[in-house]
Amino acid sequence: MNIVGLPALVGTYDNYIWIIHDNYQAWVVDPGESKQVIDYLTENHLTLKGILITHQHFDHIDGIDTLLEFAPQTIVYGPKKIKHPAIQIACKEGDTLKLNKDLEFKVLEIPGHTKDHIAFYNDELLFCGDTLFTAGCGRILGGTAEQFSESILKLRSLPDHLQFFCGHEYTQTNLTFSQLVEPENQALQKRIAQTNIIYPSIHQGAQSTLGEEKETNPFLRFDTPALQAKLIQRGASSSNSSLFSALRAWKDEFDRTH
Repeated sequence: MNIVGLPALVGTYDNYIWIIHDNYQAWVVDPGESKQVIDYLTENHLTLKGILITHQHFDHIDGIDTLLEFAPQTIVYGPKKIKHPAIQIACKEGDTLKLNKDLEFKVLEIPGHTKDHIAFYNDELLFCGDTLFTAGCGRILGGTAEQFSESILKLRSLPDHLQFFCGHEYTQTNLTFSQLVEPENQALQKRIAQTNIIYPSIHQGAQSTLGEEKETNPFLRFDTPALQAKLIQRGASSSNSSLFSALRAWKDEFDRTH
């Protein structure tokens, strides 16, 4: 399967719309816009077969209606916990989606950013929407810190080799914050030195691996001893939800001043 990230809402939200295709058929993840998707499908002679939605925010779903006009046969998959009228197959944890003979996804419920958030993954790929970003995570916009910390631990339990795809391009800012949080992290220093983001060009392939995120993303490391100690100094207790909440608040403070 080929995977490309089409930039969307550039300059405001800096989204990626992911297209998965086999040179004939295509599936789209979180289409917040439609024009660039239709252009890409048309230019590459691809038939749109499905749309996968991770959560209900407009920058992930606003392109759906126009895409369905363009390709009425398209099947829309999305969280069971939302009532979007376009969703034909409502997905919950444990579901398996067989999209064709070569493409299958399992569903993981990962609330926190929103109450309805889900991820799609298989033995090679992880599409996690706005729950985790490259070197960061989404804000709490409807879920709770307890839900979010549990969801992060779920994602952390998945295999390191999974190719990692998220909903936005915030890598550079997130790495700057990560360095503030863990200046002693050698894997993070190596990642920073090797990172060169060219946005809004089309992104080919994965943004990172889940293993790289586990080594360098502080939101997957909130309970490590060194970071835990820093967060307790910032007023957290030792519970996962409190540690996560303190780290997320630290990032919110950072975002307001950068």
